[in-house]
Amino acid sequence: MNSLHRCGWCVGDDLYETYHDKEWGVPVYDDETLFEFLTLETFQAGLSWITILRRRENFRKAFDDFDYKKIALYTQDKMDSLLLDAGIIRNKLKVKATVTNAQAFIKIQEEFGSFSKYIWGFVDDKPIRNNLKNYKSAPANTPLSDTISKDLKKRGFKFVGTTVVYAHMQATGMVNDHEVGCFRYSEVS
Repeated sequence: MNSLHRCGWCVGDDLYETYHDKEWGVPVYDDETLFEFLTLETFQAGLSWITILRRRENFRKAFDDFDYKKIALYTQDKMDSLLLDAGIIRNKLKVKATVTNAQAFIKIQEEFGSFSKYIWGFVDDKPIRNNLKNYKSAPANTPLSDTISKDLKKRGFKFVGTTVVYAHMQATGMVNDHEVGCFRYSEVS
């Protein structure tokens, strides 16, 4: 596989390359995975994605496999115990935001039938396909990520600024920002 052309951002790190080759940009429609990525993106705010990827399994254990129904019921004691877990990013506001976001996530499911229907509705259920020659030309945010961010915030979500939302869109395949020369560009379309 090393002879394959990949997006420049992942080259040289096995964990990054595996994530790029198997997950990044693949359209995700199940609510559990969408919540996992939303949570990870929330914790990534202000940090590098590789930092989060390296701790992903720790996050999975700490947050009950990203079971948003359980997370929505976390008590203050549970949140306090998470802040003692050296395997995750111990940020009080982000831990609290994860609980708040789980509660808001469930409300969206009740209103739309699923979070997937809600979030994919912003792109008419079809991924946006960009034509990037170099990953460095990918935007950090777009007018659409601005719109989604505002709507999520209005619905009570925290740590969902436009850059976090755009990263979520890229990760979950709502937008295909693979470089056009990358072997995954046409595979995820």
